[in-house]
Amino acid sequence: MRALARLSAVVAVVFVTFAGSSPSDLSRRFGNGKDIIRGVNLGGLFVLEPWIKPSLFKQWEGNSPQVVDEWTYCAALGKNECASRLKQHWSTWVTESDIATLAKLGLNYLRIPIGYWAFTVKGDEPYVQGQIPYLKKVLGWMRKYNLYAVLDLHGVPGSQNGFDNSGKRGEVRWQQTQENIDRSIQASVGLAKIAAEYPNVVDAIELVNEPASWALSREGILDYYKRSYSAVRDVAPSVTIVIHDAFFSPSDWPQFNVPGWSNVILDTHTYHVFVKDRLVLSRDDHLKATCQDASNVRNFNTQLWTITGEWSLATTDCARWLNGFGRGARWDGSLPWELNGPVYPGATCAGQNSISAWDAPTRVFFRQFAEAQMDAYEAGSGWFFWNFKTEEADDWNYIKLAQNGLIPNPPTDRHYSRYSLDNPHGSIKLNSPWCHE
Repeated sequence: MRALARLSAVVAVVFVTFAGSSPSDLSRRFGNGKDIIRGVNLGGLFVLEPWIKPSLFKQWEGNSPQVVDEWTYCAALGKNECASRLKQHWSTWVTESDIATLAKLGLNYLRIPIGYWAFTVKGDEPYVQGQIPYLKKVLGWMRKYNLYAVLDLHGVPGSQNGFDNSGKRGEVRWQQTQENIDRSIQASVGLAKIAAEYPNVVDAIELVNEPASWALSREGILDYYKRSYSAVRDVAPSVTIVIHDAFFSPSDWPQFNVPGWSNVILDTHTYHVFVKDRLVLSRDDHLKATCQDASNVRNFNTQLWTITGEWSLATTDCARWLNGFGRGARWDGSLPWELNGPVYPGATCAGQNSISAWDAPTRVFFRQFAEAQMDAYEAGSGWFFWNFKTEEADDWNYIKLAQNGLIPNPPTDRHYSRYSLDNPHGSIKLNSPWCHE
């Protein structure tokens, strides 16, 4: 889910035209009949992340070797016990009440991460299956409450980025074997079959989440996109296809101008906590940084629909295990990083992730930060907040933030908005204490 310290502070949006893919040419429903996606991720459901639901991993705290991801979780428990615990988790982490609440909060889309192992598991892999009936139950609730889905292949064999959210933390081995690529395509086709079964709910399929440009061949990423695109199109011809920018800079992307592609969306992820350039910002500078983010997505959105598929209100990396199970935080210096200490002398993680600990100025800032980011990402084609809820980290919990007035409810109820929501989408002008055009 998250870009680590090696990544640039701003994931730049690419300036390349995909033949036949300009927004004016696309025929699919977009944004529930409008041109803005406003959604959240159902993270932590089908791909475990220790920081989202720490209670699942707490029994291994301090152990060696540690259980750090879904691979080691199932390996430690064995398949029978892992299946038993995960079925309990799948049936309770996302409920119909959650879906109803998200609809009531004025959202129109949900992005649903899922791992390849829901569709293909080899004998030497510890993963368990059984996710699909629960996924279909969620899609049924979404149909009931008029929400639309992006099915996101969040983890692929060998890991595309080495993050725990790929299913297996550690080395990036996705491109080391053709079998890994073939099984990834098999999983994409599995998602396409579900899209074909739920054509009025599933609008899009993301071919792979956050492939790591620093550890993968760019030619290999492009080849996978091409092959997976064709395979998905054979099963679900009208579904929109989402490709992640792989953290490449704009100058690296002209080769991704693929003749004949249609109904394609670019997904970029923007966080303020995983690299020094953003983490050290003052509150005012966090707000100002959204101005460049708005320019990036707006400029490219004229060529190819561009969504910000992940963002949050976090301005520290203090959420427990956010950087990985057993790891500390850059913010207070408990995680080794380039500053060799805290962000500033005395920086502490105490109270950083709890709404109950935030004073009035902090609450005002987070409301401004939410609106500033919504404004920025709606200069493109919209956004998905990460995450719909968490066990502990309130600055990543959309439902709790919205219910406490720190995120607009509905999303259009903005107190500090930099532009009129009634303006034609293409004529957005930014004008606020932190952005001027």
